[in-house]
Amino acid sequence: MITGEIKNQIDAIWDTYWVGGVTNPMSVLEQMTYLFFMKMLDDAQQKKEAEANFLGVSIANPTFKEGMWHNPETDRDVPYDNLRWHVFKNMEATQMFNTIRNDAFSFIKNLSNGRASAYGKFMKDAVFLIQSPRTLTKIVDGVNALDMNNRDTMGDVYEYILGKMAASGNNGQFRTPRHIIRMMVELMQPTLKDDICDPAMGSAGFIVESAKYIADHYKQELLKKDNAQRFKGSMFHGFDTDSTMLRIGAMNLMLHGVEEPDVAYRDSLSSSNNDTERYTLCLANPPFAGSIDSEDINKSLLAITNTKKTELLFVSLFIRMLQTGGRCASIVPDGVLFGNSNAHVALRKELVENHTLRAVISMPSGVFQPYSGVSTAILIFTKTNAGGTDKVWFYDMKADGFSLDQKRTEIAESDIPDVIARFRNLEAEESRSRKDQSFLVPIDEIRNNDYVLSINKYKEVEREKVVYDAPEVIYDRIATLQEEIQNAMAEFKEKYL
Repeated sequence: MITGEIKNQIDAIWDTYWVGGVTNPMSVLEQMTYLFFMKMLDDAQQKKEAEANFLGVSIANPTFKEGMWHNPETDRDVPYDNLRWHVFKNMEATQMFNTIRNDAFSFIKNLSNGRASAYGKFMKDAVFLIQSPRTLTKIVDGVNALDMNNRDTMGDVYEYILGKMAASGNNGQFRTPRHIIRMMVELMQPTLKDDICDPAMGSAGFIVESAKYIADHYKQELLKKDNAQRFKGSMFHGFDTDSTMLRIGAMNLMLHGVEEPDVAYRDSLSSSNNDTERYTLCLANPPFAGSIDSEDINKSLLAITNTKKTELLFVSLFIRMLQTGGRCASIVPDGVLFGNSNAHVALRKELVENHTLRAVISMPSGVFQPYSGVSTAILIFTKTNAGGTDKVWFYDMKADGFSLDQKRTEIAESDIPDVIARFRNLEAEESRSRKDQSFLVPIDEIRNNDYVLSINKYKEVEREKVVYDAPEVIYDRIATLQEEIQNAMAEFKEKYL
């Protein structure tokens, strides 16, 4: 858990960027990420050097070698030592500024081997924005005070920074609320055997939370070399069309111990993405709107739902990407649940008839405030290619632990623990009535309703009969009030006028 002291340190670094002229929250996060990466590279090598010295051996494949590094951007040779955090942080302000801006930054932009590849391969178009030696000195001092070797703490730090970015009111579309992500991961319960993918990863929140869940629940198993290597790399997959978000997401994963994830620049809906039956778990909050090249939509997606709507195409994509037996939990706008176009109905029919649709969790419309008031739900299904839907579980989530207004302040009421507990024991839901907050609906009833998946279609609303007073009683009450008002006015006039 991040402490108040660390929050104050991050706030101070953030403020220094703003005072120094870097005021776009996304840019602040990017620039912080570059310095975090520089420090992480040096910290990691210092740790290896200490171990190697103790054993009397040389370290293998050092990031910072002996001798000189040729800077391709300036066409000059630079000592590797000057590129190391613990060296340049002690330089005089102007010298440090020139070293970081001209050499160390160029070094990480051109570093694409080994541990750095997940992050370094997205650095090609990166730009260093800090313009003042004084500003950079203050920021370096602030970053230097953070313990980069504590992955749990640094993961919390990065999530706090992502939260600040969202709270600033800019780029909030990139961030699904952390507690909603955590709920979805808890519902899906990822394991070490899973291949996990988010094809619209943004800052990698779903992948990071999955990694944290596995790290917490499989501590002993992760002590085995094969499991540890798979956790650090091949287990996690994420794609996005924004190179800035790929840099941020890759750093987020590295800070949570996933050093070499399969993270790539990709338009997941395009014809160039041919991932088929590859993953066992998909977790996502895909974009609900936006421009799409209709000529480049993968034809296999259109075979399920012939549409240009991204929210439908992504669900179609999940079906194609999953292995048989694979699971998916995805946020969708409410329109997916009840839209009456041929594409909407075809997609819902596909889920219900050809796979196992397990749950539809309707969330309150304020979950994505202050960025959007759109009503959303979570679809949970298992790919079977052979049906299997018997009953679908519906839950009407009314509170998520935060107020549903623009401020989103923390409150005591939250349905999230109840959602998780009930989903894990669906047999007990058989006895629930349609008047309850959650219940099961048989497949035949869903078929007869054009596969509509809106909870309001099946919920039984209990209406109370309201008995009003007789008209003469209401009239007498009004007359009495009017008399009292006239008497009060007369008394006021006699006293004061």
